[in-house]
Amino acid sequence: MRALVLTGAAMLGMLALQLLAASSAIAQAPAATRIGYVDMKRLLDNAPQVVAGRQKLEKEFAPRDASLKPDEKRLDDLRARQQREGAAMATADADALKREIDALDRSIKRSRDAMRNDLKSRSDQELDKSWREINDAVVAFAREQGYDIIVPSPVVYASARVDITDQVLERLRKQFREKPAGTTP
Repeated sequence: MRALVLTGAAMLGMLALQLLAASSAIAQAPAATRIGYVDMKRLLDNAPQVVAGRQKLEKEFAPRDASLKPDEKRLDDLRARQQREGAAMATADADALKREIDALDRSIKRSRDAMRNDLKSRSDQELDKSWREINDAVVAFAREQGYDIIVPSPVVYASARVDITDQVLERLRKQFREKPAGTTP
């Protein structure tokens, strides 16, 4: 009986040591990792900084676009004339009209291509500015809220529980409202 009690006591002692070791390991384990998700496409589509940049570009490029409208109207008129009168025109006149149409068409296309390239370049510049501001807002929010990692889109799946897009978007809206007048986005 005494051997049974000693064996039981030894087993209880070992169990107590194991429980103590396990509780010590749990106490030393780091806190749960906080992970968040942010939908960057939604931020880039809806952040007021990006929207303001788009509006700025529309104003900047509207005069160039408008300056092409008379040439495009003239080209349409020349093509309509060619269809109406082309069969009845003298060959020399028809060839001259065709050359004029082709030259005007090439000129408009060159101007449109140049404007498209300039717009792309300016859009990239504006997006770079907004991207930095958006990224900084995500990082600041994550630090303030104690997140360990923020995963940007695209991801296969993120639950609404970890989606911080709306909070970051609200932060960006607040920053935009508080920005001094006259500063560019």
